Amino acid sequence: RKPLVLVFIKSLVPENYVTAAPTKMSVLRLFGGEIISIYRQTLLTSFVGPTVRLIGTVSQQLLAAASTEKEAETTEEGGSGGDEEETTDKQRGPAEDDPKDRTRVIPVETSVRYLASEAYRQTYQDDPVWKHYRRNHKGAYPSKKTRKTCIRKGRISTGNPCPICRDEYLVLDHNNIDLLKQFISPQTGDVLSYRVTGLCQKKHLQLLVAVERAMDRGMLTFDVPFREYDYSEYYATNEVKKAIK
Repeated sequence: RKPLVLVFIKSLVPENYVTAAPTKMSVLRLFGGEIISIYRQTLLTSFVGPTVRLIGTVSQQLLAAASTEKEAETTEEGGSGGDEEETTDKQRGPAEDDPKDRTRVIPVETSVRYLASEAYRQTYQDDPVWKHYRRNHKGAYPSKKTRKTCIRKGRISTGNPCPICRDEYLVLDHNNIDLLKQFISPQTGDVLSYRVTGLCQKKHLQLLVAVERAMDRGMLTFDVPFREYDYSEYYATNEVKKAIK
């Protein structure tokens, strides 16, 4: 079978045209310009024409829709306020349902009630909030320090946030005593390290501040180490008294 290009070229060559040695290159040199012009015309007629018609119809539809919207606004002036409220509610809905959004401020009272609720017991049972948390780290051994923060620009920026950042109802405050006690060692009375709890550096600092404030206000009890001193070293013996006299 001959290619379609050669058939098309032969149709353009007149019958009376005779060459000494007809070749493909000689035919292309003679009729190349005509072939390109015909090809462009076919493209314009087959592709550009329908697209122009389509653009015209779309523009007409857009103009008709804009005119109908203007008429609706002019006729329904009183009902525009309700429509705006519905649109604002629709816009606010997805932001509030976003599980990674941390722009909402949870009061301490709500956090205290949450710790005493049934939802908290079903989630954490009787264990501390950090007990079942596992850090994601590269390699076999975790790094010495945890990440700086889990929340950036009001959103959780990591796939495995720390125990406090992942639950927005856990608020670190000196009034939230039940939550602070979970991060204090019952043996030593010291605050547990972030290597044990997995808290990010920002939340661990907030934990230290909240514990110190609770201790200063007397909300958290702590044991002062008892030390015994030999006061005989501070009293002068009889020999020293005689020497002084």
